[in-house]
Amino acid sequence: MKIVYTSRTGNVQSVIEKLGVADAIKIGEGVDKISEDYILLTYTDGYGEVPMEVEEFLKNNSEHMKGVIVSGNTGYGEAYCGAGNVINEQYNVPFLYKFEEGGTDEDVEKIKELIK
Repeated sequence: MKIVYTSRTGNVQSVIEKLGVADAIKIGEGVDKISEDYILLTYTDGYGEVPMEVEEFLKNNSEHMKGVIVSGNTGYGEAYCGAGNVINEQYNVPFLYKFEEGGTDEDVEKIKELIK
């Protein structure tokens, strides 16, 4: 399964590197259209919002999305990883997993299992 991701502060990028996914596609690198199934890894922006670059990407690329995994900060309370809830509701895909900031080794192992 292909992995598509975005990372503003480096937290999601760090998880991608720990996963060892060499062919992950980073949103914002000129990817206009993806025509294969993928899982989206993203951060949560603001107070539980989907990052703007993800919203733009999904306008043309949501049909092959099979799930979403989200990074967030528990300091935001109910808005923790809120982007996953929004994407789940808007695109009817499973919210597969959430992790805080750069994730733990346990998070990485769980995500590896999910993307197999």
